[in-house]
Amino acid sequence: MTFQRARTEEQREIRRQAILDAASAMLDEMPVAAVTLNELSRRAGLAKPNVLRYFESREAVLLELLDRFLAEWLADLTAELTNGIDAKLPMAERAVAVAEILSRSLSGRVVLCDLFGAQGSVLEHNVSVEVAVRHKRASLAHLATMAELVQQHLPELGENAELFGLQTLVMAGSLSAYATPPPSLAAAYQAEPSLARFHMELKDALKLALTAALLGVLPRS
Repeated sequence: MTFQRARTEEQREIRRQAILDAASAMLDEMPVAAVTLNELSRRAGLAKPNVLRYFESREAVLLELLDRFLAEWLADLTAELTNGIDAKLPMAERAVAVAEILSRSLSGRVVLCDLFGAQGSVLEHNVSVEVAVRHKRASLAHLATMAELVQQHLPELGENAELFGLQTLVMAGSLSAYATPPPSLAAAYQAEPSLARFHMELKDALKLALTAALLGVLPRS
């Protein structure tokens, strides 16, 4: 795919979306750390300097994708929570149900979890103040949406709902790193099964962590 020079705002937006789509396709094939600006430029059909006209860095592209994927996940989560939780259940049982749904939903979104894991340590380190502010504003809006969704099914959380939402995203990013070991570690686990204790199934590990977090902040009866 090749482009002529963008001359209108509509054409510029088409270029931006093409770059984001190319990055998204790359993340289906490789981890965040393997995404390079050179390969992204090639796949988008643009010279590297042209990509940098629309995004100041590789990290800026990935942060915008993170915002997009998070918004898509929250849109799906609304129905998942509504369909999966009985409002008549006792508080502790609703908490376990929330943890189950969140862990199942997030573990099915490997790319989103990979981006969460890279967010603080990599993606936010090579961007301007303008990009950082825009990203954090979007993140605050998403966090408020998540807190509201969880509160609908666990009103007992109160003001802790937003903190729980933030912890959920951080834990999903951290635990996902242990769920997909590199080939050398996978071979080591196979050769010496006792070492596989360090290999976590994301859904199970996340459910345990989220259940503990919820039960820890909910009021005692």
